[in-house]
Amino acid sequence: MARKKQRTGSGGTPATVAATKAGVAFTLHSYEHDPASPSYGEEAAEALGIGPERIFKTLVAEVDGTLTVAVVPVSGSLDLKALASAVGGKRASMADPAAAERTTGYVRGGISPLGQRRALPTVVDTSAERYGTVCVSAGRRGLEIELAPADLVRLTGAVTAPVARG
Repeated sequence: MARKKQRTGSGGTPATVAATKAGVAFTLHSYEHDPASPSYGEEAAEALGIGPERIFKTLVAEVDGTLTVAVVPVSGSLDLKALASAVGGKRASMADPAAAERTTGYVRGGISPLGQRRALPTVVDTSAERYGTVCVSAGRRGLEIELAPADLVRLTGAVTAPVARG
């Protein structure tokens, strides 16, 4: 059963703390995470009743040796070539999950683009701009933060580019 919470001023995850500190309006959505679920993003979309095109997954890739974050809709997949191009690189591949967890401070399936341990270059897919709000992980499995795409871009220092396909 999905629950909705309005923003809180204290505690929370590093993602919610970062959004609160920045004065960004957001809504938290929590749901019971099923460890057997094959797709965290699709699970979130179904549990929350929000279209998968508005739920964005946070993927960590390596572009020319630099860890880079891509934020793409769960209804699509990441175009690694487009990601490399968006950050002025030549070659991209998915990052080692352990390196992604260590660098971001989050566990796989709960990696948020917000409040990461170390700020990484970030690219948000341009499709986010179609919506008044989008959801991304709030820093743990079963918790999503809904915010305006412009706030997501500003808080992460991201660029926007067409990096999703499908």
